Amino acid sequence: MTTNCIKFTSADIETAKGVGSISTLTFDLDITVEPVASTNPMAPTHRVLGRSPRGKLVECGGIWKKQNKETGADYYTLTIRDHSFNANLGKAANQDDLSLQAVIPWGPKDAA
Repeated sequence: MTTNCIKFTSADIETAKGVGSISTLTFDLDITVEPVASTNPMAPTHRVLGRSPRGKLVECGGIWKKQNKETGADYYTLTIRDHSFNANLGKAANQDDLSLQAVIPWGPKDAA
């Protein structure tokens, strides 16, 4: 699989599981994403799990569903906590498969 992508089990990302990888100059993670059932609108839609140095699955981030303020279109963001990594998910380049989402980094959040 291409790095910086997540392959979901279906194009209905909000309820699908997925696997992928995220590689940067400072870290390289194979990830698993699992949907979260919650009635809280601020809750993530998915837990992001990575592997510890001993091979254990460890929760390391989340995926949230957001809405574009200008267009009202839904989109997803991903955060990896220990690396201050933030990204949007979007259709992978040269792909028609909506279940394959590119991880598009946008940098760390500004400190408040």
